[in-house]
Amino acid sequence: MCRNIHVLHNFEPAANHEEIEAAALQYVRKISGSTKPSKANQEAFDRAVHEIAHITQHLLEDLVAFGPPKDREVEAAKAKERSAKRFATA
Repeated sequence: MCRNIHVLHNFEPAANHEEIEAAALQYVRKISGSTKPSKANQEAFDRAVHEIAHITQHLLEDLVAFGPPKDREVEAAKAKERSAKRFATA
């Protein structure tokens, strides 16, 4: 999976529109193989981002969480620690 797409489910506060749009944009970029579409493809690219963000919002609203909501700051600290271990120099 693309490393730039993050889990958005079961956070407090819930994922906002900007986070969902960013994930949708990363997904479309990955699938299309293009970070900047040509003018001929811009409309289809933008429409795909919009539609994926829309359905993602519905998905997040419908999912049922069985555990307590995660804290964004704690999860960010865990990710930073994993990154430090991964890229540590000997």
